[in-house]
Amino acid sequence: MQTVVLGTSGTTPQDVIDVARHGARVELSAEAVAALAAARGIVDALAAKPEPVYGVSTGFGALATRHINHELRAQLQRNIVRSHAAGMGPRVEREVVRALMFLRLKTVASGYTGVRPEVAQTMADVLNAGITPVVHEYGSLGCSGDLAPLSHCALALMGEGDAEGPDGVVKPAGELLAAAGIAPVELREKEGLALLNGTDGMLGMLIMALADLDTLYKSADITAALSLEALLGTEKVLEPELHTVRPHPGQAASAANMLAVLKGSGLTGHFQAGEAPRVQDAYSVRCAPQVAGAGRDTLAHARLVAERELAAAVDNPIVLPSGEVRSNGNFHGAPVAYVLDFLAIAAADLGSIAERRTDRLLDKNRSHGLPPFLADDAGVDSGLMIAQYTQAALVSEMKRLAVPASADSIPSSAMQEDHVSMGWSAARKLRTAIGNLNRIIAVELYAATRGIELRAGLTPAPASQAVIEALRAAGVEGPGPDRFLAPDLAGADAFVREGKLVAAVEPVTGPLA
Repeated sequence: MQTVVLGTSGTTPQDVIDVARHGARVELSAEAVAALAAARGIVDALAAKPEPVYGVSTGFGALATRHINHELRAQLQRNIVRSHAAGMGPRVEREVVRALMFLRLKTVASGYTGVRPEVAQTMADVLNAGITPVVHEYGSLGCSGDLAPLSHCALALMGEGDAEGPDGVVKPAGELLAAAGIAPVELREKEGLALLNGTDGMLGMLIMALADLDTLYKSADITAALSLEALLGTEKVLEPELHTVRPHPGQAASAANMLAVLKGSGLTGHFQAGEAPRVQDAYSVRCAPQVAGAGRDTLAHARLVAERELAAAVDNPIVLPSGEVRSNGNFHGAPVAYVLDFLAIAAADLGSIAERRTDRLLDKNRSHGLPPFLADDAGVDSGLMIAQYTQAALVSEMKRLAVPASADSIPSSAMQEDHVSMGWSAARKLRTAIGNLNRIIAVELYAATRGIELRAGLTPAPASQAVIEALRAAGVEGPGPDRFLAPDLAGADAFVREGKLVAAVEPVTGPLA
């Protein structure tokens, strides 16, 4: 099993994916353990002084004005975790919780939080044991950290609340810790606060979204090329010199991907008998690189934000090497929330243009010789008519999901926390949008491959033929009389989601950008 070693300087997107999705083990470096011990020494020294220090010897949020005596401080830390573990709604996915826990541990390991080394080690032990705290959909405003989600994780470290074991069964967290030989933590000054004051949930979801969207943008370039081919469009608009005059990197990459897929096609630029030569294809075909390219450039900006956040230590207060413990606002999720919303907008537009190409393939008045709805016997058969309905419903929902969460704010904590990012909400709706986008691309794939196969006597590009063969080998059937369509669409959805579409093309084209 792969091992990820956490030091003091952050982590990488691939480490997050490996821990969240692939169960990689987590270890703390000697450097991290030393930094943890040094910062803890600072906190212990401050805790012994009579002067109040936020998070160490005071209450929290709007209650920060109360000085807490020594004998009540352990109770204070337990209480913040218990009271903040107030999430509601359905459980969030295991991979999200693992990313959340790992990224909180990343900040703890930085040495800026004042958490003891043994608490950090327990966090790693829980991850390595495959214990996943039950975290609920609602409870984070994306400011002062993903408070309720992180609190449910901290509660499990204390041996309280519920968690899912490595066998997928939900049990009391204390039972799961005992079975794994892990002692529950007893929190001391600042530790409860440090475990729940970060942007870790929204950041984890951003990193996984970036990985998923990287595959989906390549997949969309492929399906756009297949649709262009099925519609007998021209590849001339994809030539590099047309994209250097508008130098957006994403646009050039998408055009190059499409051109690579179409290389050697006998369908592009072909005209049906009696049809006037087309000077231009429709926007949904001709402007595919411009739309997908803008989304790719948005991805690039989001990656930059994610990389910066991965290098950050997000906590309040922060323990500085100077020995000071300073309050700050670095827990505010605005940087992450914005890019999560940007990605949802770009994904909605990518889904929208894919649906327009599908609709064009099904309309006999615009498909340049294809049968209505790509049906075997139109009238007796309905073909892919309702597949496009499903695709349109998904697009419509994506437009609703593109409404920015980060444009909203709702005050909390008696107006002490009077402006929040709603970044967790932005991340949750982006996950739904990505699932929808995958399905939309799958429907276009299903329609475009059928359209190509119905062009009797014309030879598709080698890459297109490779896609058709791989899709059929995966059990997704081609043209023919009407049949129960949902299994074919589900198969196409899995084919895209599992990266098989990109994998079918790249042996022919070489790596896509």
